[in-house]
Amino acid sequence: MKGDWVEIVIDAGGVTRTYEVVATRAGRRVDITNRRGVVEVSEVTRTGTPVRTARFMASRVLALVEHPVGDGERPRLEGESPTDQ
Repeated sequence: MKGDWVEIVIDAGGVTRTYEVVATRAGRRVDITNRRGVVEVSEVTRTGTPVRTARFMASRVLALVEHPVGDGERPRLEGESPTDQ
């Protein structure tokens, strides 16, 4: 659903970095897969086709936070940070 987004915080050798994957269009969603030591976060269309994918080594992932759009919540706009709402 447009507005779904996932924050990924990783350890980059003493420094933490934060990445975001956002469902940018209506009908898209964000899927998370964890297999064989790799965490994969993908923006997926209604038919299941991945539009873009981010891959991270599972041993480097410090936090993975899902932010689904619930009933009554305003979807995030593209480029808008969570604190802008």
